[in-house]
Amino acid sequence: MVLVDGALRLWRARRRHDRIDAVLGRTGPDWVLEFSRNERPMLTRRHAREAPARAEAASRLQDLLRAGWTDRW
Repeated sequence: MVLVDGALRLWRARRRHDRIDAVLGRTGPDWVLEFSRNERPMLTRRHAREAPARAEAASRLQDLLRAGWTDRW
């Protein structure tokens, strides 16, 4: 896990020359989960608690891994 602009990058998936990042941060009382592809915002989700945000990130990573992406490089 890596800090990115004060938020925590949970994972990075890669395939060919593309990458998708999942970054978790706080905005007021909410936990904000942001997904970006090649540093361009794709999707932002807000959660009231940290655990559901981390669970969603883990679930989406598993989906990407099944589709041929890798979390190693």
